[in-house]
Amino acid sequence: MDRPPTLDTRGRILRTALDLFAAHGYQRTSLREIADRLGLTKAGVLYHFPSKEHLLVALAEPLLSDLEAALDRAARLPWPAARWAALAGWLDTLLAHRRPLGTLYHDMTLLARGSTYARIMQLALQAYGLVAGADATRLERIRAVQAVAMLGDPIVFFTDVPDDQLRADMLDGVARLLGESPPGQSPATGGYGPPAARPGAEAAEPAGGTASGPADAVGAPAGIARSTGTGSSTGTNSATGTDPSTGAGRRGAGRPPALSVEQIRTARSMHTRGSHTVDQIAANLGVSRATVYRHLRGTRSTSPAINETVSETN
Repeated sequence: MDRPPTLDTRGRILRTALDLFAAHGYQRTSLREIADRLGLTKAGVLYHFPSKEHLLVALAEPLLSDLEAALDRAARLPWPAARWAALAGWLDTLLAHRRPLGTLYHDMTLLARGSTYARIMQLALQAYGLVAGADATRLERIRAVQAVAMLGDPIVFFTDVPDDQLRADMLDGVARLLGESPPGQSPATGGYGPPAARPGAEAAEPAGGTASGPADAVGAPAGIARSTGTGSSTGTNSATGTDPSTGAGRRGAGRPPALSVEQIRTARSMHTRGSHTVDQIAANLGVSRATVYRHLRGTRSTSPAINETVSETN
């Protein structure tokens, strides 16, 4: 006969389940194996968890609760501090739950039913909105999704790297993707990628239109817990209700006076292919036409873009 339930029995079951899931995988671990490891009967485990799937949901609960708290703290900050608080808070939470994250990573599809999946999606949408900020363009919303997505896989695959080192490396990658360093952090001291201003209202959105309908769930999904919390299927930014193709109302931080080595390579590649004019290259990189033109001098190209008259100065 099972021992009477105690206050820590549920926790012991969860710890044992996590150990066995990590060692053998969720699918190959049975409730009876968990019970045997604890000296319980299968019925004793079922008393606390009606099914093995309930165990997985319970293992995810502390992670989800901590993610919610981290995003709520970030949401109280002004932008762009909110952006980096959301990114750092998301990463720190995943690192703090490194072991269960590995199990959930391989069996996430099992959480696709019920309220847990909806909760995970809501957290992701809130994070995307905080990283993108209000009035984000389509490209900036895509970058926000990419930035958050970067903060998961390395934790699972680089299990031998200490938390502090992995955190620094991962934030460095995010900074390089976004083209800016966290507030108060210079590239020279923090090892982050070269800072670059976000495109202002004058930067045109690359051609290609905006997401709408179901596709909008990736870029700026409906229900983002940010400013409006409402979605749109009319080609407007569902996080803000503004047209992402215009960049209207976008906050500008000023254009950087020079390009990084990587940006120079990108500009020259775009120009050599003849796929972009100097105006378009400047808009994409968030710099002036004169800055782009200065770095294109001496490159071999038959593109007529290089022959444009440069009327803008730094």
